[in-house]
Amino acid sequence: MVRKNYSFTVIVHKDEDMFVSECPEVGTVSQGSTIEEAIDNLKEATELYLEEFPIKQESKPVMGIFEIIKNDKTKEAIQA
Repeated sequence: MVRKNYSFTVIVHKDEDMFVSECPEVGTVSQGSTIEEAIDNLKEATELYLEEFPIKQESKPVMGIFEIIKNDKTKEAIQA
């Protein structure tokens, strides 16, 4: 059996009392009570997923950030 190392992106955010981890390349999601646990659980979930659905081609995502401006209609109504 030939083994190959893959590198994936992990995104972690806090959701109430848990940390949620996501792998955008594969679409797997997991959680844990700490960041480390959330990432470890995501690794396991991703490994299990890839056993059933192997990667057909390797590509690297382009990561960036963007900003939006949220209008607060309540403030606008009060000022009018």
